[in-house]
Amino acid sequence: MITFEQVTVHYDDAAEPALRDVDLTVEEGELCLVVGHTGVGKSTLLGAVNGLVPHFTGGTLYGRVTVDGRDTADHPPRELADVVGVVGQDPIDGFVTDTVEEELAYAMEQLAIPPTTMRKRVEETLDLLGLAELRHRALYELSGGQQQRVAIGSVLTAHPRVLVLDEPTSALDPTAAEEVIAAVTRLVHDLGVTVLMAEHRLERVVQYADRVIHLPGDGHARIGTPADILRTSTIAPPIVELGRAAGWSPLPLSIRDARRAAAHLRSRLTGRTPGPVRPLSAQDRPRLLAARGVTVTYHGVPAVREVDLELHTGEVTALMGRNGSGKSSLLWALQGTGPRRAGTVEVADPHRSTAADPHTVPADQARRLVGLVPQTPADLLYLESVAQELDQADTESAAGPGARAVLDRLAPGIDGATHPRDLSEGQKLALVLAIQLTAAPRIVLLDEPTRGLDYRAKSALIGIVDALAADGRAVVISTHDVEFAARAADRVVVMAEGDIVADGRTPDVIVASPVFAPQTAKILAPLPYLTVGQVQDALLPEDGRETGP
Repeated sequence: MITFEQVTVHYDDAAEPALRDVDLTVEEGELCLVVGHTGVGKSTLLGAVNGLVPHFTGGTLYGRVTVDGRDTADHPPRELADVVGVVGQDPIDGFVTDTVEEELAYAMEQLAIPPTTMRKRVEETLDLLGLAELRHRALYELSGGQQQRVAIGSVLTAHPRVLVLDEPTSALDPTAAEEVIAAVTRLVHDLGVTVLMAEHRLERVVQYADRVIHLPGDGHARIGTPADILRTSTIAPPIVELGRAAGWSPLPLSIRDARRAAAHLRSRLTGRTPGPVRPLSAQDRPRLLAARGVTVTYHGVPAVREVDLELHTGEVTALMGRNGSGKSSLLWALQGTGPRRAGTVEVADPHRSTAADPHTVPADQARRLVGLVPQTPADLLYLESVAQELDQADTESAAGPGARAVLDRLAPGIDGATHPRDLSEGQKLALVLAIQLTAAPRIVLLDEPTRGLDYRAKSALIGIVDALAADGRAVVISTHDVEFAARAADRVVVMAEGDIVADGRTPDVIVASPVFAPQTAKILAPLPYLTVGQVQDALLPEDGRETGP
């Protein structure tokens, strides 16, 4: 169905090709997973399938790419639209209509599909992706995860033979992600659709993949079964890391198979207390923020219901919950610029003897109290270069060490002349975080910061969060990434329908949850282990040498 023959892609301004001598074939009805670190060429590989590369991206493509017998060099994307459906990383970039139902119908209108067929397909897709209740909602009113599902649905209505997905679950909560992956696998197994999917959260999808394409970073590509590729790849989910450490063969890719293989490991760990992933927060640490009765409504519909929340010095809190549960609304209410129908927010101000409400103080003072990085960091970038963004941050903030110094600590080596839109997702996040931290806020709020980040970049982000906590700041991370929360947070707050339904230490909240538990916890339950690192540390003998599990 998809064939790459000696494909090399070289962009004009790049020193090395993004892809080099790639030879591979993806068969009809195959779910093929594309893995690799950020910036290794995954999006280029996906873009070559429907002709976006090089027809719209520029550069030069050498070799030959064919899809269902059509050469992409001779068929631009518009001539492949009936065969290839594409969903990009940021769903809102692809929307062209106003409501959910209109968006689902748009692609079919462009393909001149009869109205009766269109109506039937819209209804089927609404049910398939759980969007029926949202059919008349405006797209801008949806949460990030809901927008992602609509973007996937808008492609599915055209019934493409090939589906190209670039991080389709990045904005989804665990349950919604499972629903989308289940829908995709049904398309593969029941209809024979060929799916090419790039995804950083491999723990969600690797067990469903027929084969894996690994891009190691030198432009080449390796293709093989998931177990063969992931055994030696530089990127792997926790279940594979645990299997590697334990020496399991064959390498398990599902929780069921891993639990069967882990019986001996669980017996060895029984009676041992895992060390904390992060230092435990002391109860007597100074309180930095107190929210009481915070209520947020949109058009009369409550998004946050009378929430009480306290944040303390040096505390890292993961804010979790399904899409639309009110997490982002709560963060914006705490930050001060979001709508707040009722309630109070008080933040300890080092320059005043009394606490201040970010909603009522001048903007420059509010930035010193609470800084927020939104779901799409690029929303805060509006100048023509990185240097201009940093200079503007210094101008607006009298405090802090300077935005350039902060950025160099977070992501060294970024050229100041680079346009912010040309940065990778991880670099955009670092730039916006540097801009916010220049004001030295006491509270740092991060809304879905791991979108678009691979495992290595997430580890770097954890280092940044640890440093912020060590500086005495309180950090709140709204996230659907349970593996990241297990490693980064010492406290988890779970929201549902605008209410806080759980609040406690990370192990106490997520180990007992079938939805939010990380893979290591599921494999070793009922033992209270969250990460592979905890397991490895527990197996170290007194002399420091590791013994195999």
